[in-house]
Amino acid sequence: MSFKRSTFLLLVFAAMLINKIALAQTKKYDIAAFLYPAYVNDDPRLRPFWPKGIGEWETVTNVQDRFPGFYWNRKPTWGTINEADPSIMAMEINEATKHGVNVFIFDWYWYDGRPFMETTLNNGFLKADNKDKMKFYLMWANHDVVNTWDTRINKFNENNVIWQGQVSRDEFEKIAKRTIEKYFKQPNYYKIDGKPVYMIYDIPQFITGLGGIEKAAAALKWFKEETKRAGFPGLELQLTMWGINLNYSGFDGSKTEKPQNAFVKQLGFTSSTHYQFAHFVNVNDDYVNILANVKKEWDHIDATFDMPYYPHISVGWDNSPRTGKSAVVRNNTPENFEKGLRMARAYVDAHPKQAPLITINSWNEWTETSYLQPDNVYGYGYLDAIKHVFVDNK
Repeated sequence: MSFKRSTFLLLVFAAMLINKIALAQTKKYDIAAFLYPAYVNDDPRLRPFWPKGIGEWETVTNVQDRFPGFYWNRKPTWGTINEADPSIMAMEINEATKHGVNVFIFDWYWYDGRPFMETTLNNGFLKADNKDKMKFYLMWANHDVVNTWDTRINKFNENNVIWQGQVSRDEFEKIAKRTIEKYFKQPNYYKIDGKPVYMIYDIPQFITGLGGIEKAAAALKWFKEETKRAGFPGLELQLTMWGINLNYSGFDGSKTEKPQNAFVKQLGFTSSTHYQFAHFVNVNDDYVNILANVKKEWDHIDATFDMPYYPHISVGWDNSPRTGKSAVVRNNTPENFEKGLRMARAYVDAHPKQAPLITINSWNEWTETSYLQPDNVYGYGYLDAIKHVFVDNK
């Protein structure tokens, strides 16, 4: 090979490498953090659980009073903020987007015939003067409400059902129509291929309330058609991926080929993600070990389901602020969390036909010790980890 030809090939290779690096540095990712809307001052329906009127900040701030000398002693850097205040939410949007979080997934509730814990979204986020910087979508948290939130009585382990998560077809239609009009039509509602993304948390609850799997599937088909009638190309119906949602009415993965895949197809789900590591791996472990098991689960999902899976990373798990005892994720430092983020980015890069979506638990789940907001332990460490991986592209 001549000197000129070899030099030319080297230059071509160098140009290709530079181009590849440039593409990696400019690729955009949708980093979506779940947002738990219980940290508010102006929602009277929260007072039966937290009578001081500051929402679940009450649980965060009185841990040492309830359990003197307890190891959990977290303090929010921003204080006990009211997230239903649009000026507070504007600050949060700025901090989130600056660090690479560009989507909020609002936990959304409906109990006793009306919405619950909706003020953070309606009064805070949607009235923030910079709301257009941030996309959002809903996860319908349709689980029962028991005594867990009320720390005055949860020690009795009564598990009394205060509100049921199940709804009838008529009630579901009210929810769906309201969601389309009030939220899907917001210009910053998160969409994939123009389709609003809507996530459902508890599938057995949904199926039972609707009256069986066939009726549940029919209701979801109607929801998709109603979304199209509203002017959208369709509905991106997102499954919360965890065991309770995947083994229903004889759909057992050990008996037939890909029965879980058939199950979610029958219901009409078109994509999935997780909500929490605690739903699918042993979280009473070291964070690095947990990540290895998470990676195995992602591989299993790829082999089992035809629909897209969007990788999920949790900051941690420790529910003891509510109950005084819990499984506890260990060694979930910002540095190890960053390893999880890089793992999720690699998954997205290996699935280029999917939306570049990664979900994170969470923005503010303080009482489950899985939050990105700065505190007295790691400061802005978790947010900085996201920035390193997705903004700085290091």
